[in-house]
Amino acid sequence: MRRFLFLVLVHTLALHVSAQKLPVGASSIVFPNHGEPLTLHTYRPPTYADGPLLVVFHGVKRNAEDYRNYAIHMAEKFRAIVVTPEFDSVRFSSARYQRGGVVRDKKAAPREEWTYAMIPGIVEFIRGKEGKKDLPYYLIGHSAGGQFLVRMAAFLPGDARRIVAANPGSDLFPTRDQPFGYGFGGLPEELSSTSVLRAYLTAPLTLYLGTDDIYPRPSFDDSPEAMAQGRHRLERGRNCFAFAKALAEKNGWPFGWRKVETPGIGHDAAFMFAAPEVEDAIFGPLPTSSAK
Repeated sequence: MRRFLFLVLVHTLALHVSAQKLPVGASSIVFPNHGEPLTLHTYRPPTYADGPLLVVFHGVKRNAEDYRNYAIHMAEKFRAIVVTPEFDSVRFSSARYQRGGVVRDKKAAPREEWTYAMIPGIVEFIRGKEGKKDLPYYLIGHSAGGQFLVRMAAFLPGDARRIVAANPGSDLFPTRDQPFGYGFGGLPEELSSTSVLRAYLTAPLTLYLGTDDIYPRPSFDDSPEAMAQGRHRLERGRNCFAFAKALAEKNGWPFGWRKVETPGIGHDAAFMFAAPEVEDAIFGPLPTSSAK
């Protein structure tokens, strides 16, 4: 009997611990993720009450903790919880991170195995800890994290209020005339049909661009496919937005994208997240009609 009561007590305590809210300030927790655990670097402002969740995506250096720190300004300003998942390079190659694991061996991977499919699970994990099943969430990523989100907007946008891709190194043009990663070329029909392209253009995607992001940096994509999009990241983002808007106008399709630029900032996540324009990029009004 004592052993039974002890086990009940242990189980109750475990449930209590798992349901605890995120601690105030900077912290890290582990998301079980169906046996492939992810470290989540978090920040909860002392003033937090009922604000949104910002899920932040790091660059190619996989420095998620730094990105959490860069995002503290946003957490404090918007009274939001920040969560930054860490996608390490050992388990998450560029095919699994920047390109979301959509394709494996030149075939479409099962959707439940996409890296993108982990994001709703992270959101539900945080909602459970906070006891807020309807906690609204926004996604923002920089550089490689921006690439991750541009492609997520095409294939599995979920119910994010806004998907903000800041200074992506390359963009996903809504065309089958560019190979996958840069466009939808070479993908199977279920991932590249006209209905997929149309849905992509309705996603609540913001291309958030620094006007000084015009210089090659380490990890700059200078492949022929990337250079065909533009000479630098700023030009690529502008060209992608213009291309997408023109396609929506031509077909009379709804257009959910926005483009927000911040002057004088280069390829720097900390400055992009601290710029006044980041508020407009995340919370600014969505288009209300088609791209006519």
